[in-house]
Amino acid sequence: MRANNLSEMVGNTDLLKIESLSALTGCNIYVKCEYQNPGGSIKDRAALQMVLDAQEKGDLKPGMTIVEGTAGNTGIGLAIVAKALGYNLQVVMPKGQTIEKERLISLHGAQLLLVDPCPFKNPAHFYHTAKRIGEENADYWWANQFENLSNYRAHYMHTGPEIWQQTEGEIDVFVSVCGTGGTIAGNSDYLKQQNENIKVWLVDPDGSGIYNFLKNNEYKSQGGSFTEGIGIMRTVDNFRQAKIDYAVNLPDPDLITVAHYLAANDGIVLGSSSALNVAGALRAAAASGPGKTIVTFACDLGERSYSKLYNPDFLNEKKLAQPNPDISALFERYRAQAMDNVVVV
Repeated sequence: MRANNLSEMVGNTDLLKIESLSALTGCNIYVKCEYQNPGGSIKDRAALQMVLDAQEKGDLKPGMTIVEGTAGNTGIGLAIVAKALGYNLQVVMPKGQTIEKERLISLHGAQLLLVDPCPFKNPAHFYHTAKRIGEENADYWWANQFENLSNYRAHYMHTGPEIWQQTEGEIDVFVSVCGTGGTIAGNSDYLKQQNENIKVWLVDPDGSGIYNFLKNNEYKSQGGSFTEGIGIMRTVDNFRQAKIDYAVNLPDPDLITVAHYLAANDGIVLGSSSALNVAGALRAAAASGPGKTIVTFACDLGERSYSKLYNPDFLNEKKLAQPNPDISALFERYRAQAMDNVVVV
């Protein structure tokens, strides 16, 4: 393709078969390579759609500054889009995310404000801080990715149709983590409109309350996870659009095993959220049986997780077991569990 600016290069990413896991499970397991977007992540899609829709509505005008609270990837995506379309950008991000994300936001020309991590109810939370900046400045537009349904629309209008076309309609299972909810909502809604028999699996990390909400109608979490940008403790507008069949909670050691195995065996280097997606696909394959076509996302560039997921010192500091190279043992554990601890929504 020929593009006039980077925003025109968002989307139309490839679908990659994971040969090793497909052979292990008897399923066809695919990842959609969202790291091919110009900002290196799936969040480029939401960033672009939010800006285009705001322009069309007249909420975002030339000369204005975009402001958003983010764990990193949406900030990078907005930095790419803002620069391409002529806007300034103020990013509010909690401290403690990977240094790689902080550097990329600044490298792409955005102003970065780091705030102390705190519970959502605290007014100093990065979400509330970004909202406050937007409200206090007439020439600022707050993107509000959690509640802005342009996030959902990006995937309903583009990502879901791409998956349907790339699989020629032969998809049985769709697997996704959930952060703002836009990705799982837009894709699940579109795909189920094409075939209501497609099963949608939500994968939740420790420290998030979505799994417990879907099980007990209460946001309650146990433990914690070093994954970034996924898992929430409240229901937002984007998530309300999701069409979910099953939900499962998986711990960090599982995604560590998957990430290190694929890097060593297939040359596929996944970030932490992507590794959790693929662990979820493996879990879904174990419960569904062979012969299924399963699609999930490689959400971003794996190098953005280097300082945590691929750093032995970090893993030791967090008292996380070192990667177990025996992926078959993980799959056998999943098969033994079958539908145990899987929430039927």
